[in-house]
Amino acid sequence: MEIKPIKTEADYKKALEKIEKLMDAKANTPEGDLLDVLATLVETYEKKHYPIGPPDPVEAIKFRMEQMNLRKTDVAKYFGSKSKVTEVFQRKRNLTLKMIRNLHKGLNIPLESLIAV
Repeated sequence: MEIKPIKTEADYKKALEKIEKLMDAKANTPEGDLLDVLATLVETYEKKHYPIGPPDPVEAIKFRMEQMNLRKTDVAKYFGSKSKVTEVFQRKRNLTLKMIRNLHKGLNIPLESLIAV
């Protein structure tokens, strides 16, 4: 197979099909090397044409709470009160700078995830 840049959606689909056929290729073989190169080309194409934006701040908080098995009452201290947690989760109140700092420091949520762009 000739290796060339992925410039179109058709090129992208062909590369994905080839990757699927090569998924069981062993490392350090011609097929394994081809798989590595194609995967890199596909990744570059996807970053340009299918960018993934930052998560929604409320969803990022809920995700962290789920990871840490926390309830609203557990995180109220980062918001100032339980009612503020409810208001933020219902999207009736925006996160304040103080809340963002508290959530970042207390729950180690990346700042980028807490700042709506």
